[in-house]
Amino acid sequence: KEKYTMTDTTEFLSGVALASRQERLKETDHWGLADYPATAEQLAYRQALRDMPEEQPNYPNEVIWPTKPE
Repeated sequence: KEKYTMTDTTEFLSGVALASRQERLKETDHWGLADYPATAEQLAYRQALRDMPEEQPNYPNEVIWPTKPE
């Protein structure tokens, strides 16, 4: 039976959160294209994703995702 440490759990949660962040960025990559008329809210959303996890005090145990604009 394997024993997991808090470090193992933290690394796992961090990996899951970062994978989810990458997927969210990938879904909105077209907002960053030079010929796409992205709104300030769309660009701010992508920046908030890129700023994770630095802006998350309880990361990765609690992840607060920015709201995706339309």
